[in-house]
Amino acid sequence: MLAERSVPRYTSYPTAPHFSPSIDAAAYGRWLAELPADASLSIYLHVPYCVALCNYCGCQTKAVRSREPVEAYADLLSEEFRLVGAATGARTVHRIHWGGGTPSILGPRALLFLADELSRSFDLTGVREHAIELDPRYVTSELADALVRMGVNRASLGIQDLSPHVQEAIGRIQPFDVVADAVAQLRKAGITRLNFDLMYGLPRQSVGDAIRSATLAASLEPARLAVFGYAHVPWLKPHQRLIASDSLPGAAERLTQFEQIRRALTGAGYRPVGLDHFALVDDELTAAAAATRLRRNFQGYTTDQSDALLGFGASAIGLLPQGYVQNAHDAAGYGRKIGMGQFATSRGLRLSHEDRVRGRIIERLMCDFAVDLDAIEDEFDQEPGGFAAEIGALAGFAGFVEINGRRVTITPQGRPFARLVAAEFDAYLPKGRARHSCAV
Repeated sequence: MLAERSVPRYTSYPTAPHFSPSIDAAAYGRWLAELPADASLSIYLHVPYCVALCNYCGCQTKAVRSREPVEAYADLLSEEFRLVGAATGARTVHRIHWGGGTPSILGPRALLFLADELSRSFDLTGVREHAIELDPRYVTSELADALVRMGVNRASLGIQDLSPHVQEAIGRIQPFDVVADAVAQLRKAGITRLNFDLMYGLPRQSVGDAIRSATLAASLEPARLAVFGYAHVPWLKPHQRLIASDSLPGAAERLTQFEQIRRALTGAGYRPVGLDHFALVDDELTAAAAATRLRRNFQGYTTDQSDALLGFGASAIGLLPQGYVQNAHDAAGYGRKIGMGQFATSRGLRLSHEDRVRGRIIERLMCDFAVDLDAIEDEFDQEPGGFAAEIGALAGFAGFVEINGRRVTITPQGRPFARLVAAEFDAYLPKGRARHSCAV
């Protein structure tokens, strides 16, 4: 079945499994030095720690019980700010995103310290969006007040599912009242731009569970919701072996779960955005989707148009005009490099002309469900009339894809399979050995 094929999520192209150690700290230093002084920047900060590890988690993180590694990590981040800031003339930051892990594990004092340290190396006066991912179970009034003081104006809450038996199966007990209290604390402090994450395809999750969770989440009126299919990849995340494969919904039920979540959210006034996001009608994400200005990056769908993304912290990925860079995955390896006054870059990929062309095609399919191949070839001064093999392969998507001349459109029925359509333009996938999650 189509839904059972394994393909990337395409938050980048080429995808991370194809990064190479040939792109090292020296390459990153050169690329930073080549950034124009007037380049606009986005910053991503990765905090690879949680209080406890949830069974379903696919993030680069680990559980810690003491403050010592967390506090040491904050010092490493501040040093990395200085290293990167000294290597580039670009200063103007438009967006900041804290991810993890659970970034709030740093605590109010360390978060405020890091925000101040970041402002010493970069110009944050023009930041339009400053977002952080939060675990609702650990949101307090003190944390919310500190986030406002450091300039955070958007918070993303991981909800996943609100059914007790599903929460038990995924190792994350989080009653609705806990989520509602976190929302109230954030709004009282002044953070009103809220995102929620929901999941389907979880162990012991029924269609009714998915509908109930979506309905309850919508009742709290977040600005955006992201609805992700659980990716069962125990070969990459060994702790997922705690989830029995026979407790997971099959491909057909996953499709039904997502469709029912979509109906619940659109019935509550949310507009579909891309493959798996939903936003209120007056949200900038909705406007970007309508104007075909939507972008896709490692945080999912975005309106970010910055010239470069700088990644800080263990496993963080950056994107510069020349290509991708990624820091050492493990906190220990990251710490050793930064402690020696070196960039922690462990691998990356220099983008070729073909990578850029194919990446733009894949991004438009993932964002707009349509792409004009002639227009893309014109944009990149590409020889016209290419991608005949890819267009031929799409004939196997009858009913899901329409081809009019050189324009490829994914039909409404085919949208759940957008990743599969995009994969036909992935030049790396046939020859790579990377394993991915199922397509739906």
